[in-house]
Amino acid sequence: MSFIITLLAAVLVFSAVIAIHEFGHFAVAKLCRVQVNEFSIGMGPVLLKKTQNGTQYSLRALPVGGFVALEGEESPESQQAEKGERPDAEPQTPPSCADADGSPDGGAGNEKAPAQPVGKPLNEAAVWQRALIMAAGAFMNFLLGFVVMVILIAAQSEPITSRVIYAIDDGALCGQTGLEAGDKVLAVNGRRCFVANDMLYELMRTEDYSARFTVLRGGEKVELPCVRFDTWQDDSGETHMSLGFTVYGIRKTPANVVKEAWNSVLYYGRIIFTSLMDLLRGRESINDLSGPVGIVTAIGQAASYGWQDLLQMLALITVNLGIFNLLPFPALDGGKVVFLLIEGVTGHAVPEKIQSGLTLAAFALFFGLMLFATYNDILRLITGAV
Repeated sequence: MSFIITLLAAVLVFSAVIAIHEFGHFAVAKLCRVQVNEFSIGMGPVLLKKTQNGTQYSLRALPVGGFVALEGEESPESQQAEKGERPDAEPQTPPSCADADGSPDGGAGNEKAPAQPVGKPLNEAAVWQRALIMAAGAFMNFLLGFVVMVILIAAQSEPITSRVIYAIDDGALCGQTGLEAGDKVLAVNGRRCFVANDMLYELMRTEDYSARFTVLRGGEKVELPCVRFDTWQDDSGETHMSLGFTVYGIRKTPANVVKEAWNSVLYYGRIIFTSLMDLLRGRESINDLSGPVGIVTAIGQAASYGWQDLLQMLALITVNLGIFNLLPFPALDGGKVVFLLIEGVTGHAVPEKIQSGLTLAAFALFFGLMLFATYNDILRLITGAV
């Protein structure tokens, strides 16, 4: 039963994240009057399809991806869509088998003829329009994360957690080294705090159980260079930090919910970017990298705790995908935006041969990382170190 729940939850999360990402590309392409040949949810054989206004809308058998095929785009899906072909298609029927409207008769194994283009090719659109189309997928991922956080915060029974200290525990070390009741925490270790979780995240990253705080006290900024915290040990001898203070709650008004949801998206973006930087600097081991198996496992665990935890995982994954896609790396949307910025500044497109070579190398690197991460995931499952 847990396997079925994990499978269904994973399909739900991946489908939502990918569908909203591809919809972003699709919607902005339509607004820019670029021809969209196909908008597909899923990969592999076509289960359902409908053609409208020059675009084929497809639902495919494998819920592991999706794509938007644009006229003039240098991608396999787009080129096949332009030719009226699909990766899963059977050979086309001859013209004599067409209906009165000129399309194939829709019999078993046949594909409809491609819709007549109603827009311009992508490569004929202005540079700024192409850049917007490339960035729109990530924007929609951020928007999905924001909507999910609005739902979660509005549905929770507790008030919103603030960053204003309500009371310091008696004898707590943090109170002896600077913090006072009424302080509003603005930053920890130089990093601005948008939500209460920002404080916790920065404190988790400290190595000596102390941190530099910036607080608002009596209307003035106060720097606390070394706030230290008490520690305690569990039965296994592992050391943990004790906060030693409590914070005020914030009443859930519509404005406060929207503000907290937006700040929560910024929080997720911060921890994703910081984690990536920690990985590049060697602060985090590459062996901690998780791949598809690890993500599915985490989704299953979240689903077992309840719908709120599953939605929180959805928010984290969609923001993660948005940030990852905006990285200025070939094969990603951010890399395509960089190529377009170069074209906009110089007036000349980066040669297709260079773009293709860099993209191919990036795909090879990503594939290698995915294999390595998947190996780590499987090893953790076997050893129980999940």
